[in-house]
Amino acid sequence: MESKKVNGVKFNRHDKPEFFKVLRKRVSSHLKDNNISTTANLNMKLKTAFMIGLYFIPFGVLLLGGVTSSWLAIGLWALMGFGMSGIGTSVMHDANHGSYSKNPLVNNLLGAISNFTGVYHKNWRIQHNVLHHSFTNIDGHDEDLKNAVLRFSPNQEHKARYKHQAFYAPFFYGIMTLFWVISKDFQDLKRYRDENLLATQGMTYKSAFIEVLLMKIGYVLLTLVLPLLVVAVPVWVTLLGFFIMHFITGLLLALIFQPAHVIEETQFYEPDENGSVENNWAIHQMKTTSNFAHKSKLLSWYIGGLNYQIEHHLFPNICHVHYKGISKVVRETAQEFGVPYYNHETFLDAIKSHFSLLHRLGTGEIDREMKKKERVAEMVA
Repeated sequence: MESKKVNGVKFNRHDKPEFFKVLRKRVSSHLKDNNISTTANLNMKLKTAFMIGLYFIPFGVLLLGGVTSSWLAIGLWALMGFGMSGIGTSVMHDANHGSYSKNPLVNNLLGAISNFTGVYHKNWRIQHNVLHHSFTNIDGHDEDLKNAVLRFSPNQEHKARYKHQAFYAPFFYGIMTLFWVISKDFQDLKRYRDENLLATQGMTYKSAFIEVLLMKIGYVLLTLVLPLLVVAVPVWVTLLGFFIMHFITGLLLALIFQPAHVIEETQFYEPDENGSVENNWAIHQMKTTSNFAHKSKLLSWYIGGLNYQIEHHLFPNICHVHYKGISKVVRETAQEFGVPYYNHETFLDAIKSHFSLLHRLGTGEIDREMKKKERVAEMVA
């Protein structure tokens, strides 16, 4: 099988290569015919201002507003949680993909805003842009599948501790960004150094480590120590508020991204002994990705169009405000070429599918089903 190799994984060049060629041409024509730029429009810029304000305005009120009510303080921290997740999905996500603006400086500045939420933006680019987008649902390559306490793929070893993961997963989702603030960035730097991935961001390990360390110190001083010193509420209220902010952010981000890939319908892969997978890259994205809640305009607006995850994975260089417009083109082309186009009608349906798969992965039910299918196949053969 002649294949295309991408960072150790080879995608099959002969698996309907015309699909993506035709699709790219049709999407380009759609944008050109409707005089649509691939980057941010006015609505995107207004949303950017809103999301940044949703995080920084409550923070400013905490620091300068003379807040003495514990309940008001908690409410402001909660708003910051919604603002932080909104920045993550609707602003820095596009910027770090280079799809916000044609000006790299604008993309870099808006992408770096994640540092104000405690997440090092260059690490995020490696994990998300390089590893997740290139190797979606490929165990050992897709960083989004790696988790010490949860099993996300049938290709990962089943262990007894996963049995009830569908019940405790929301807690670990909620502390995801806290873990990122405290430890993950440092762990990732070491691993990316060993895998020669830091160079893709123009960094050395030493320079990156210093950047991360200074960023973390600045983040903790600004976002936690300063409120502890100036906000006239008990210490425990500020600590609880800080935790609630991160819990809201982590939970929302997980519930947006996981139902796009780790669900009953999508497929999971392992490269064979030659490092090959069976699909063309674009078709691989179609088989490992799903959309949800196309009819929910408010949800789509808030989560940065990531309910159109298929369109995002195929065209990450296009700003998310244009995904709805090209989704019809993608769906029709997929149907024409016999390529799956997974979609859940509602957000709740997608979440149910995610937790159903988590349960089956945790109990080992999916492993038993796979072994049964293998036995049947052997008997037929």
